[in-house]
Amino acid sequence: MALRHLRLVAVNIDGVMLNDTFSPVIHRFVVNNGGVYTAELERAVFSQPRLKAAAALGLPGSPEEVAEAYFIERERYLRDHPVHVLDGADRLLGRLSRLDVPLICYGGLERPHFDLHLSRYAHYFTQPRYVCTDSFRPGVREISRDLFGLRSDQVLFIDDVARVAETARTLGTPFIGHPSSYGHSFQEQLMHEVGVRHLVRSLDEIDESLLHILDSEAAEGSVWQDTRVAAQV
Repeated sequence: MALRHLRLVAVNIDGVMLNDTFSPVIHRFVVNNGGVYTAELERAVFSQPRLKAAAALGLPGSPEEVAEAYFIERERYLRDHPVHVLDGADRLLGRLSRLDVPLICYGGLERPHFDLHLSRYAHYFTQPRYVCTDSFRPGVREISRDLFGLRSDQVLFIDDVARVAETARTLGTPFIGHPSSYGHSFQEQLMHEVGVRHLVRSLDEIDESLLHILDSEAAEGSVWQDTRVAAQV
């Protein structure tokens, strides 16, 4: 199942490997504090550095205070809705491991989040296994170029957030979208607006056939077709 062009696969942790515990909390946090939850707000908040996201919520208080209040709300939510590995994640990791290219996981929370929830799958991932992107979100360019010394078209990203897709499109980076199924989420709509061509609703849809299609499209420079903005890094 070897690939001919891709040299790295990067898989987001929350929303791909783990259940989406951000959309419900952010929605509840905004509404409970008198805000209005819109697609524009979601786009401004998701996959942003923590304090920038907090400022974008438009709620009273400094970004530091809003972020602190948000994480308190998150802890409340997790008592009744704990973090768990998504159905199909283990099977996906098995398929990706057979591609014979490095595989890493990334996300906005610190390394202990990965160690706590994905330690039994750590052997699938290449060192450093997990990359915290909070200081350089969404991290497409930084992971591809700075960490692995690759061109943007040589790395496949699998993510649940349209902002990551938007950056991937700008760089010509292969992308698979796995948007949240949460009822108030706008991510699927936003991914369509960005022009995501490979959008899945279950991890089992990311099969060998799709992976080889992405590999071929990356080699041909046709991943984004007309939506692609030519750029090489």
